[in-house]
Amino acid sequence: MNAYIYIENGTFLKAKAFGVHGEWAGEMVFNTSMSGYEEIISDPSYAGQFIVFTMPEIGIVGANDDDMESVRIHASGAFMRNYSKTYSNHRAQKSLAKLFEEQGKFGVYDIDTRYLTKMLRNEGALMAYVSTQIDDKDELARRLSAAGSIASTNHVARVSAKDEYTHKSAAWDMRTKSYKPLKSIGKKVAVIDYGVKRNILNELCEVGLEVTVYPHDIRASELIDKFKNSEIHGVFLSNGPGEPKMLTDEIAQIKELIKARVPMFGICLGHQLLSNAFGYPTYKLKFGQHGANHPVQNLITGAVEITTQNHNYNVPENIAEVAEITHRNLFDGTIEGVRYKDYPVFSVQHHPEASGGPSESKYIFAEFVEIL
Repeated sequence: MNAYIYIENGTFLKAKAFGVHGEWAGEMVFNTSMSGYEEIISDPSYAGQFIVFTMPEIGIVGANDDDMESVRIHASGAFMRNYSKTYSNHRAQKSLAKLFEEQGKFGVYDIDTRYLTKMLRNEGALMAYVSTQIDDKDELARRLSAAGSIASTNHVARVSAKDEYTHKSAAWDMRTKSYKPLKSIGKKVAVIDYGVKRNILNELCEVGLEVTVYPHDIRASELIDKFKNSEIHGVFLSNGPGEPKMLTDEIAQIKELIKARVPMFGICLGHQLLSNAFGYPTYKLKFGQHGANHPVQNLITGAVEITTQNHNYNVPENIAEVAEITHRNLFDGTIEGVRYKDYPVFSVQHHPEASGGPSESKYIFAEFVEIL
């Protein structure tokens, strides 16, 4: 089927689509990963966004339930140069098109993703409206205008769990072709779900932590009571979508946890929310960092790690007033990790759970155990 794309800078394009008929608005960002497309499209942090894959061939390994980072595709959709209808992988259960059909979404292909990537690199992230049914440029422009920006929508409330639950599976075991069971070390953590990836929960269990996941609006008082009663030993602040500064209530709850000196570890959005809670507002990057091949230097050890990234916002340089900067991005020099000076709290911007992507930063989960 045809797809018609209107971008906020006035660009109008025609391409092909697979999945289901429909229309969607979203912010376009490009992702430089060479693999892991299923993990990427099912990452809740992409809620409200169209993913432009710089990897030209997408769909070649199909899809399977085990590689999903959440139960559904949260991204508005995906753009790819070529979609491979034929897939071949011993773990594949279905085609990517079948997954999109089941999820009620569509993917856009037969489009010049190099052109789109250069546009986003030069102009920054752009809103777009895509439809498989409306081919009128002016009507698409009108609908895009009515859709609003990603910064004005609380996507966290949409992707977060509605009820608390426990997670008991650890990392994937290639020998058994299944997730390993939790081997507890007796430490319990509360995960605040702003849009958590399943593999983050797996890696917390992999280092022996017992994990209970709570909705994004959990009250700090409840967690503080559990901490004082040794029902939990720390709090993990998850990744998630959207503008961190609009999450005023979540920031207020984190401030209370900081005051109570609850040990905390944050990844991505959790990292940004901590910065805001300490009084250092985050800012938006021009086109963000999205991919699985981004070099980050550990300033403590000097080692350079190849990391997975997915963020549009970053913490400011003056956070050094209250935190030691532990990691930096070698592409643009931005802050990738901090450890707060007077509190048992640390965070990273990149994704040490590495799904999909390299596993060089997984030691960070063990550092959380040391703090606990």
